[in-house]
Amino acid sequence: MGKLVSQEEIVNIVRSAQAEGKTFAATNGCFDILHVGHVRYLQKTKSLADYCVVMLNSDRSVKLIKGEDRPINNQDDRAEILNALSCVDYVVLFEERSPAKLLEKIKPDIYTKGADYTLETLPERDVVIRNGIKVEFIEFVQGKSTTNVINKCLDK
Repeated sequence: MGKLVSQEEIVNIVRSAQAEGKTFAATNGCFDILHVGHVRYLQKTKSLADYCVVMLNSDRSVKLIKGEDRPINNQDDRAEILNALSCVDYVVLFEERSPAKLLEKIKPDIYTKGADYTLETLPERDVVIRNGIKVEFIEFVQGKSTTNVINKCLDK
């Protein structure tokens, strides 16, 4: 079971474990209404390293990206749900639109992103290149998205 940690804690955890030869894969997202696409994405992320860190958009961050009607679930609930997954080792919140500043602090071995991005379109491109972080692009599960779930609920 995972653990919600502060930004300072995750940096210490990563540095200590990396010194012992352990590897970290990090990803980010809102993970507002968890669905099978999220679970498969997180399982794939975990399969790439010893530890999986989810950089979770805070409620404020989600509103900046998705609008005032989101998130559906608050950050504490989203973190608890993510931490219940066996493939998630740590969850850490960030307030900005992008996890770039947090990614710069953590410096994981691998950073995963959805395959709708390329290295050229990746918002965190400069951070991963500067820090030698390997990027893995993970394919989406066709038709599975939070927006689709919300729309289906509204189509009663």
